[in-house]
Amino acid sequence: MAEREKLNVPYPVIVEGRYDKARLSGVIEAEILTTAGFGIFSKKEQLSLIRALAEPRGVIVLTDSDGAGKLIRSHLSSALPKEKVFHLYIPEIKGKERRKSAPSKAGTLGVEGMEDALLYELFLPFADADAPVRRGGITKTDLFTLGLTGAEDAAARRDTLAQALGLPTGMTPNALLGAVNILYAREEFAVRAREILQPEGKE
Repeated sequence: MAEREKLNVPYPVIVEGRYDKARLSGVIEAEILTTAGFGIFSKKEQLSLIRALAEPRGVIVLTDSDGAGKLIRSHLSSALPKEKVFHLYIPEIKGKERRKSAPSKAGTLGVEGMEDALLYELFLPFADADAPVRRGGITKTDLFTLGLTGAEDAAARRDTLAQALGLPTGMTPNALLGAVNILYAREEFAVRAREILQPEGKE
């Protein structure tokens, strides 16, 4: 059977862990973020980033079908506007992932254990071959050029930018760089950042 081309999914996808992300990366082209399991309950930066990503078109949430997955899904549902969340669900299939020595507590496979064909069909309604998936390309040099690093008021400028973009204040340069690379293409970010940091009529 010929290998299928990856589906181009123009919505950010939220999964629980890095193995889930790796699994989906073989099936779809999309921005894929993890909640770091229950880390999403305490990481305000990650939740703020997900909120910002959801604002334009919405996000897709795909968690495991066990109790932990349901708790994480419920937390995201309560933190995001209803109309901005698209829920996808995997079936409860008994078994264990190959990398694990024992099954999960629920005894079912997680996202990482799903077959390609199932994941492909799951995401097919959201695929859009003509909609480019947003890429990053923003570098530390770009942050420096915008006065977001290396300047006396760099921390204040980062806070100003973060607030305008719906991100938390107090972000380190690396945290900000990771966030904006998910949110914007390089050219788009440069324009948006200049609008925020150097409004028209101000030098």
